[in-house]
Order: sequence, then C-alpha cells, then structure tokens
Amino acid sequence: MAYLLLFAVAMWAGAQNALAGGGSFLILPTLMFTGMDALAANITSCVALFPAQLATGWTGRRHAQGVGRLSLGWLFAVSIVGGAIGAVILLETPRGVFAQLVPWLVLFATGLFAWGSFFRRPGAAHGHLSPGGAGFVQFLIATYGGYFGGGAGFLMVAALTMAGQAVRIASATKNVLAGVMNASAVAIFLFSPDLHWEQAIVTAAGATIGGVAGARLIHHIDERMLRIFIVVVGSLLTVGLFVRAS
Repeated sequence: MAYLLLFAVAMWAGAQNALAGGGSFLILPTLMFTGMDALAANITSCVALFPAQLATGWTGRRHAQGVGRLSLGWLFAVSIVGGAIGAVILLETPRGVFAQLVPWLVLFATGLFAWGSFFRRPGAAHGHLSPGGAGFVQFLIATYGGYFGGGAGFLMVAALTMAGQAVRIASATKNVLAGVMNASAVAIFLFSPDLHWEQAIVTAAGATIGGVAGARLIHHIDERMLRIFIVVVGSLLTVGLFVRAS
C-alpha cells in the first residue's frame, strides 16, 4: 500500500517538477512515511528523481537557452561542479543536523518562490542579473541542489527570469539543468548506504511518467494556478516539518 501511494505521489511530483518545480516537496515526506529518516529520504529522492529529470529535460530541450553571452554549455558545466560539491557536503553533514535543517530549507525555498511569483514588481522580472551573475548564481543553486533537492527548481526559475528569460523558457532551461546538476550528485549517492533501492525504483517509475506528461503540458497549463498550488504545498509541508522536528 505504501508503495502504491509512493508511485502515485511520484507521478504527480514528476509532472509538477516539469511544470514549475517543487515536486521533491511531495516526495521527501512520502519517502519518510515509508520509514526513512530525513537524510536517507533526501538521498533516495535525489537518485529516484534523476531518470525523470533526464526524460523531462530531453522532452523540452528545444526550448532551453543560455543567458546572453553565457551559453547553455557553460550553465551545464557550473551545474555539474556545484551538484558534486553539494553532494559531498551532504554526506559530511551529521544526520541530526540535517534533520533540523530540513524545515528551514523548505521554508526558504517556498518563501523565495512565493516572492518571485506573486510579490515581485512586474518590471523587476528581467535584466537584473548579468550573464556572469547568472552563472555564479547557478553554481550556488547547483551546490544547494546537490545538498538538498527541495526548491532548487524554484531558485533556478527565479534566477533565470531575473537574467532575462521568459518564464516558460526558464522552466524548460531549469528542467535541462536539473538533470545535469543532479548527475554528479547521483554518481556520488549511488555508493551511499542510505540509498533505499526499492523505494527509489518505485519513485523513479512514477516520476518519469509524470515528468514526460508535464513537459508536454508546459505550454498549456494555467501558470498562476500552478504557482498558487506549489506555494500552498510548500507552506503546508514547512509547517508539518517544523511540527515533526519539535
């Protein structure tokens, strides 16, 4: 029964990741529901979502772009390096410390996404981040993503739109970079004893199906309603994680 729930949640999360991000907010507590602690759930989630990220990025790859003089290839490179650094930091973080950090990480990601979606002035969406600045910010986001997957998609869309990309182009670029960013982290996590293979396989199957469907719907979905839904999910999860940690 728990695996059926995990598969269904993974399908939804895969579609949500393709459309706007935040799918790992759903996967993390569901994996913890199957009996894992926060660190093992985060590692398993990263590995499990990787095939879906590759499928989603490939499906929408023709819409992905670089930022001005900063090519998509350079964004690839900084994402790979950042993801590896974040993964190493995670494995060196004491288990109890990470469990206490998770609610704050989710709160941070949700708050930033809400600000970018609903409170930022219309004229502030473009041109406030240079190509060089966008590359540096992407490196920081990739490091964060290698450490904690939740909210990295939010951060990438926010940064890419501030660098001048339209939201839908930024979403497609984010989908491609998410797979690249996690490739190095996954290569490290594959050797971790905290990786739970059964749950990872179930999650990967559901998320891949949902991710491909979401990538095909990216130009047909009501973007505002989706963003409202993501903020609500992130807020509820933040409250739940703080209650659990107390």
